Amino acid sequence: MSKLATVYGGSGFVGRYIVRRLAKAGWRVRVAVRRPNEAIFVKPYGTVGQVEPVFCNIRDDASVRSVMEGADAVVNCVGTFDKRGRNNFDAVQDEGATRIAKIASELGVERMVHLSAIGADVDAQTFYARSKGRGEAGVLEHFPTATILRPSVVFGPEDAFFNRFAAMSRLGPVLPVIGADAKFQPVYVDDVAQAALAGIDGAPGVFELGGPEVRTFRELMNEMLAVIRRRRIVLNVPFFVAGIMGSSFDLLSLLTGGLVKGPVTKDQVISLKSDTVVGADAKGLADLGVEATAMDGVLESYLWRFRPSGQYDAIKESAKNLRAD
Repeated sequence: MSKLATVYGGSGFVGRYIVRRLAKAGWRVRVAVRRPNEAIFVKPYGTVGQVEPVFCNIRDDASVRSVMEGADAVVNCVGTFDKRGRNNFDAVQDEGATRIAKIASELGVERMVHLSAIGADVDAQTFYARSKGRGEAGVLEHFPTATILRPSVVFGPEDAFFNRFAAMSRLGPVLPVIGADAKFQPVYVDDVAQAALAGIDGAPGVFELGGPEVRTFRELMNEMLAVIRRRRIVLNVPFFVAGIMGSSFDLLSLLTGGLVKGPVTKDQVISLKSDTVVGADAKGLADLGVEATAMDGVLESYLWRFRPSGQYDAIKESAKNLRAD
């Protein structure tokens, strides 16, 4: 019988690619999510019955255990950008990750892969990075042979990075960004999925994942604008202004009980003061046998819809070159 993997958060952006890779490799996959009815799209990733979305609340021991019973491998992809509420940083990225690792150890699961982030550190400046750091510590405490993946910003068709700013570019002649000189090393989502499979196959340790290009925030926005064929001024918002904005939006979110969320938080502003690139001495994609995918071509494949004429933009450009005889 095929081996069984439980993927927590398997319907999310990165999780779905890991699920697809597992299914292609012949694994049976339980996709543990809060809303299984919204994760039906993962079922065609495999043959009938091979991939099944199941309900799970990672804040509950019994719920985590029930979907892990009989699993040979576990992957934790659950993450959040919410500082408050029941599913906040600590509940999800610290306590949730630790709970999954503890129960995996108790059940004798063979392999565990945990998705973290570059910059994760228990002593980091941001709440987000600290919760990620504590989550890593909890995972390694209970499952020392786990594979921990720390990606830079992840790009792909469903990403919340390039898609977000491409959508913003349609609103006016200026594209505001915070921390325009901050450096990123974007990594393709399917490369992260391949790294996860390598971890399941037996590659313990901490790996920082980045693509072949290191770019500043401004450079990434200019590359994105070139792909969608829009001319915009990339305007850097000073940190002191961004800090006031972030604090104001945080207060608004607090006063509305989280119903209203601003475009940026104070925590995110602080994080943009640091680069998000693979460390000089860190193990990375190559150590997992994965060849990093460049952004060229991939961005073209899904950002075309933000062009002025969408899918017809190239046709219109070609038509301009026609001459009437």
